[in-house]
Amino acid sequence: MPPDGRPLKVAALVSVGRHPVTGRTRRAEYDARAVEIGLSLAAPEDLSLVHAGDSSPESEAALRGYLGMGIGAIDVLQQPAGSDIVPALEAWLRAAAPRLVLCGARGETGEGSGLVPFLLAERLGWSLVSGLAAVESVDRDTMTVLQALPRGQRRRLKVRLPAVVTVDAAAQPARQSAFGPARRGELRQLASGMTPDGLALEWTVAPARKRPKRLKIVKASSARDRFKAAAAKAEGSGGQVLTGVSAQQGAEAILKLLREEGVLR
Repeated sequence: MPPDGRPLKVAALVSVGRHPVTGRTRRAEYDARAVEIGLSLAAPEDLSLVHAGDSSPESEAALRGYLGMGIGAIDVLQQPAGSDIVPALEAWLRAAAPRLVLCGARGETGEGSGLVPFLLAERLGWSLVSGLAAVESVDRDTMTVLQALPRGQRRRLKVRLPAVVTVDAAAQPARQSAFGPARRGELRQLASGMTPDGLALEWTVAPARKRPKRLKIVKASSARDRFKAAAAKAEGSGGQVLTGVSAQQGAEAILKLLREEGVLR
């Protein structure tokens, strides 16, 4: 709670996740971590959750995973497939007027581009912090946070409120979802304006192709190790040294090696 005694109004944007192995719907991992941070900053009655998307039995079951964390209700903005959810979320945030908005770094279903928090911060004119690891303190109009950097590094930032913050794997893991609160919680279905996603209509969607196999690359942590790896004699005995051959023969040998390594098919 800020020093002036006023409760901090926090909102969390939650989405429907998908298990990477089974493919079943679930609460999204990063969004659940965002809700966990929200619960550490505000009382459950001061933490609002909102979801924008279409309604189905599978999506409702996934959203109840957030209710099981101790949340009383989630506002569900009805958005059919093919709609742009940013205007609907912007209108909801302006009406709710939270001081802090938490969300996952990217979604596990849909486009999964991670652009929604950036677009919202731009439209609202709010501060934005990506890669949140922890919130250290909250003052009246500012908060101090730790931002996760590569290789386990952390950077302390002072952010002006209101702000939009994205959470990823560096944040504290979310608590388990309890069955009783998940069933007792309410999914409030709210009508909202629908804006067609014009850019998505121009895309061509195709199944992903299997990426070619990469050649083995020696990785070393120091210059000494890299020099030893470069100067070491190759252990394999199946290589072929080409000398005095034509360009055509050399090209055929290279293509043969690439096919054997699985780079070309």
